[in-house]
Amino acid sequence: MSHKGFRPSYHRGTDGEVTVFLSGRICIDNIGKILHGFTPFLNKKLPSKLLVDLAHVDYLDSAGALMLIVIEEKAKAKSIPFEFMNASDKTREMMALINRDALKVTPLIAEKRTTNIVEKIGEESIDFYNDIIQVISFGGELVLEILYSVLHLRSVRWGDVILYMKKVGVDGLPIIGLISFLLGLILAFMSALQLKQFGANIYVPALLSIAMVRELGPIMTAILVAGRSGSAFAAEIGTMKVNEEVDALITMGFNPIRFLAIPKVFAAIVTVPFLTLFADIFAVAGGLLIGIMVLDLTVYTYIHQTIKAIDMFNIFMSVIKSMVLAALIAGIGCQRGFTVRGGAQDVGNATTSAVVAGLFLIIVVDSIFAIVLNYI
Repeated sequence: MSHKGFRPSYHRGTDGEVTVFLSGRICIDNIGKILHGFTPFLNKKLPSKLLVDLAHVDYLDSAGALMLIVIEEKAKAKSIPFEFMNASDKTREMMALINRDALKVTPLIAEKRTTNIVEKIGEESIDFYNDIIQVISFGGELVLEILYSVLHLRSVRWGDVILYMKKVGVDGLPIIGLISFLLGLILAFMSALQLKQFGANIYVPALLSIAMVRELGPIMTAILVAGRSGSAFAAEIGTMKVNEEVDALITMGFNPIRFLAIPKVFAAIVTVPFLTLFADIFAVAGGLLIGIMVLDLTVYTYIHQTIKAIDMFNIFMSVIKSMVLAALIAGIGCQRGFTVRGGAQDVGNATTSAVVAGLFLIIVVDSIFAIVLNYI
């Protein structure tokens, strides 16, 4: 059998091992014939091991190299051990030009395939496991880069840090202040309706201040930052991945995590605690309005009861919690951005995933803080 210089032959061993000998030219003109020749081994006559001998390949173009990589991926998908043998230096160089990650990109129009509930659970479990591995791996690299940046402050792009501090902090202050004010107003009003029946109006300021400083202030601020800034970080880095700007940074010798993620993480760690304190103040102001209009409390009485209810330990732990949540939000946003491989649709998926994962981590970490602080 031959086609423009291409000559295949097969040898099946006694143990089910199949060796395919390719020789001559492997190019765009005959890749269809080669794929057709491999079909029986990939679909019906599954071998115990599939070897491809490339010792006598005279010419290999990019289409032929892509075809060989596709055959290898198909064999591995069917759990068939696969190996290329005796490839020349030119053949290996041509095959090294193929980006294997690009073959895994989800197509724009996905192939419709029906799956049962067991397959769906299995696929989702595998994806969740792989996602955890990726997050842990990125988290380790990010921690190392943070330590390096702390020890080498000149390596930090402080101009970008200030820019992101404005985006995270100053630009986010109006919406955080408004929502915190309304939240404090609602909590004070609902508390007043219940405590007023027992003549315990004086405890409304204490209830509101403790709830906001210990729990609601940090967690509400973190949720808003995750929705505003975490998604923006993922979209920004994801777009850079699509436009191959991250690859350009690597080519120029820059560390992408240090160059792109560190300024965002530092900016979030610095600004989110201040946003949390502002959220507490606005919530107290909302409760003060209810205290004056509904509970007939004076401004002095309300503020005095608020200051009396909280102490420096509560404020300090609120700030620490905010810093931890800020690092998680910025980190997961950057991590999701670096996972983008496709086009605009993948950027959208990464942005959505950054918000969802950020909210999940906020709840988990806040629960851990609540348990630990209860024992402290």
